[in-house]
Amino acid sequence: MAIRNASSASITTGFKRSKFWDQVTDQPGIPLTGDIGLFAGGGVTGSGSNSIDYITITTTGNALDFGDLTFSNAYFAGCASSTRGLFFGGFNQVASVAVIDYVSLTATGNAKDFGDLLANVYFMTSNSSSTRGIAAGGVSAGADSNVIQYVTIASLGNATDFGDLTVARSSLANGSCGSTTRGLFAGGEASGSASNVIDYVTIATVGNATDFGDLRVTNYGAAATSSSTRGLFAGDHRSTNEIQYVTIATTGNTTDFGDLLGDTYYFSGLSNKTRGVFAGNYNGAGNNVIQYVTIASTGNATDFGDLTTARSLLASCSNSHGGI
Repeated sequence: MAIRNASSASITTGFKRSKFWDQVTDQPGIPLTGDIGLFAGGGVTGSGSNSIDYITITTTGNALDFGDLTFSNAYFAGCASSTRGLFFGGFNQVASVAVIDYVSLTATGNAKDFGDLLANVYFMTSNSSSTRGIAAGGVSAGADSNVIQYVTIASLGNATDFGDLTVARSSLANGSCGSTTRGLFAGGEASGSASNVIDYVTIATVGNATDFGDLRVTNYGAAATSSSTRGLFAGDHRSTNEIQYVTIATTGNTTDFGDLLGDTYYFSGLSNKTRGVFAGNYNGAGNNVIQYVTIASTGNATDFGDLTTARSLLASCSNSHGGI
């Protein structure tokens, strides 16, 4: 990959080859500090790309090139600890895959192989704590899946069965949504119909999901993000601009939060403890818009900047989300 300019406030200098050298490209990665968010893969019509963009969540501005996935991917999901980002499954322009990619969030660089999911799957979602990454739902073997699976983020290896969603479904709200103890999975498509179901799990344990409450309307193709206390679900397949929220520690139905900049779906969200950021859109031509909200308040989204390319069906993660 080409090394981007080093003018960002998130970049420091004076790195050493032994710590930041990218073994895949044989080039030095740019060290990163602060609250970093990644938007990866996706395409104009789901054809997929291997590009990974990064932003500094506490600022505004256009995304910069981070590196490349191991293959061109779309319809997939991401999560992260404070130091490592993971990307689960997806569609490699020919078929669904079981691949898990990972990157270091301490410096720019290309993704490497982490292990495999339990089966080939796309259109899933994920969330995480500081130690465990969870992937749920999706389309596997041509049918909606209820499977929840997990990995230990700091290690390498294949996923392990966690339990089941309350309803098998795909195209759930995409983006990491949860607290340090609880992960949420919202909406999706079940047997060809949109769902309003919100499930939750306790991340540190294993077991089946429990009903949390309902979205305001049935919904798939939305994006999700969270602080440690509040979860947000934005947009949907009807191409609406609605943002809704829940208090993660309780159970119950969503409440209106505000509006996105425009009607948006098949995009992705990430966050730090205070700011939720959404990027992309499936509108026939793709979209490069990045927008943000302050999670603790309610209100409409504000323009953040642009992705390096217009796309949808992308995955995202950050080193400072509500689960860390």
